[in-house]
Order: sequence, then structure tokens, then C-alpha cells
Amino acid sequence: MKKKLNAVLKYLVFLGLGVFLVWWSLRAIPEEKWGDFKASLSGARYWLILPVFGILTLSHWLRAKRWNMLIEPMGYAPSMKNSFFAVMVGYLANLAVPRLGEVFKCTILARYEKIPADKLIGTIVAERAVDVISLGFVFLLALTFQYEIVGSYIAELLLPFLKNKQGELSIEKILVLIFILCVIAVIIFVLLKKFGNNPSVAFIKKTIKGAFEGLSSVTKMKGKGIFVLYSAAIWILYALGTWVGMWATIGTEHLGIGAAFSALFFASIGMIVTPGGIGAYALFLATALEKNGIPFELAFANGTLQWFAQFIIVLIWGFVSLGLLPILNKKKLHETS
Repeated sequence: MKKKLNAVLKYLVFLGLGVFLVWWSLRAIPEEKWGDFKASLSGARYWLILPVFGILTLSHWLRAKRWNMLIEPMGYAPSMKNSFFAVMVGYLANLAVPRLGEVFKCTILARYEKIPADKLIGTIVAERAVDVISLGFVFLLALTFQYEIVGSYIAELLLPFLKNKQGELSIEKILVLIFILCVIAVIIFVLLKKFGNNPSVAFIKKTIKGAFEGLSSVTKMKGKGIFVLYSAAIWILYALGTWVGMWATIGTEHLGIGAAFSALFFASIGMIVTPGGIGAYALFLATALEKNGIPFELAFANGTLQWFAQFIIVLIWGFVSLGLLPILNKKKLHETS
């Protein structure tokens, strides 16, 4: 009961944050610019959701292919249709509760492919570790294409904490920051060692260990070159979908692939912050576009449209997957019963 209550409270906090970010973003649009915001949405090229639908569907298909590559070394060979449908049902679940989809897609695949769910959880840890590394590469690409824009924005966020009253970089503050980070690292190490039997600490240690094991399993798998290629293709397709999405609204159609990588990096962080990226995705993407010289009201209109397109795509594929899974696996379910 207590765990369920904590889960509900946690969800409500993050959902509340998302709603607050929506309200805050709309409030940030000046009253005299509301006409431009509405005109941007009313005059949008909504037909572009069709190519975006195809691009993102292909990226999800490749994600399912990559997942199968992680499962196969364990001695199982799930069908692509079941893996893909499980991935899409997982995304659908994430719209309701963050990270629930990771567990849900494992449960779905375990049911239809007779694979132990606990073994599948290990593959999810490996996937997330690879995605974090991939997001790091997206950041490097964003820096490569738009060093001045991305670099100046990061500096804008961090430098105020490292400057003295004269506006110059403070060596003392930098040393203090390094010292604090070192102290935090030592404290974490001591706590993990001293309270290793505590359930919460044990879970953290298990997660960290699982992440390292997952990454090491990637280096040992057959066809790891193809695995890396799939991982790169997934994020390139994300960037391509973001770029095509920029053509949808007036005022953003001229932006290039460099702006798309910058927008993808910041929007991906927004997707992590709130359930389904509500509020945060559009705001963070709009911030990246604003740094490219786009007025905030136009940037936020594009961000809202791109978030809505992704929401609709997941909604469609999620419910289609839920409907097709029992139908296409009718024979398997019958044999099991």
C-alpha cells in the first residue's frame, strides 16, 4: 500500500511539473504575440505528420531489432512483430507513468515469447546505458554544428555560478565546485559500502552493476557493429524527424539539421523530466529554437506541434499493438492454455 501511494505521489509531482511548465511557457508569450502563436499553429503544414510518422515508426522498428540482438545471446529468438508491438505498448504506458513502459514491455514480450521477465529487465538496463551514451553523441554533434549557440547556452546556465562580482571566472569557485563533487563522490562510495545490506542501497548497487554488465555484454555480442549501426540510425532518425517537424510551422522552416540536433538534445531531456514529456518537451525544444533566433511564441508553437505529433504516433501504434498482439499470437496462447 505504501509503495503504491509513493508511486502515485511521485507521478502526481512530475505530472504537476509538466502542467506547470505548460502554464509557464504560455505565460511567457507576450500578450501582443498571442496572435503570432495562434497563426503559427493555424497555418501549420499538418500533412508533414505523415513523413514524421514513417520516420519515427522506422526508428521504433530499429529499436525493436536492437532489443532482439540483446535478447538472442540468452538463447531466445523473439519474433520481430512481438518485439515491435511490445516496444510500442511500452511507449504507450510511459505516457501515463514515466518508466512504467520499460517494465510493461518486458511483461508483454515475456507473455507472448515465453521469456523470463527478469532476464529481459537486464536488457533494458543495457539499452538505457547505450541511449545515454548516444545522447552524449547527439550533444557533441549539436556542439559541432552549433558551437556558438549550444556552447553559449550551456555557458549561460553555468557561468553565473562560477563568476565573481566583477563578472570574471573565479578560480576559487571552480576549486570549491571540484572539491564539493569529490566530497559527494566519496560520501556515495562510503554509503554504498557501509549500508550495502539496506534494500534501497542494494537496489542502487544492483542497478549500477547491471548497467556495467549490460554495456560489457554489448562489447561481447556477435554483430556488435550492426548493433552500433542500429543505435546510430535510431538517433539520426530522431534528428531527421525533428528537422522535418521544423518545416511544419512558419518561421522555423529555414532551420537546418544543426538546429535539429540541438533541439533534439534539449527536447530529449524534456522527455525525461515529465510523463510523456508534457510541457517540458515543447519548452526545451522551443528554448533551442529561440537560441537560433526564432521568436519564443513561434518556437513554442513548433515545439507544441512536434510533441503532439509524437504523442499521436505513440497513441496510434500503442493501441494498434494492444489490439494485434492477442490476435497474431492466438495460436501461441491456445497452445499454452
